[in-house]
Amino acid sequence: MKRDMDLIRSLLLEIEGGKRVFHVISHEIAEMIGVDPAQATEPEEADRLDYHLGLLRDAEFVEFYRGGGGDRQVERITWNGHEFLDTVRDGEIWRRTKDGAKKVGGASISLMLDMAKAYGKHVASERLGISFE
Repeated sequence: MKRDMDLIRSLLLEIEGGKRVFHVISHEIAEMIGVDPAQATEPEEADRLDYHLGLLRDAEFVEFYRGGGGDRQVERITWNGHEFLDTVRDGEIWRRTKDGAKKVGGASISLMLDMAKAYGKHVASERLGISFE
């Protein structure tokens, strides 16, 4: 499965906004284990969500624990998660970061973070009329 950085950013914003539970089971699995089908999603979406929540955990951006019925429950956003989110929160900085990553043919999370910081300084300089050099 391909990593979707827009989804990573979106999930972090949701968590920061207060979302604490993600249902990552398909309708079929929910039915088999007796979980309310209203808490389930389509199989492809459940897999995609579970995969990306796992990436957030792997990047040490968010700590989760498995709840009952296949849920991922948020324990907290880590320092690294807050740093990433604060760097890419602004839509203009995020757009420029993604464009930069496309120009180089893709980028690791650390390179994207470095680009976002650089674009952030540039945007701040434009908006505030001061130099960060």
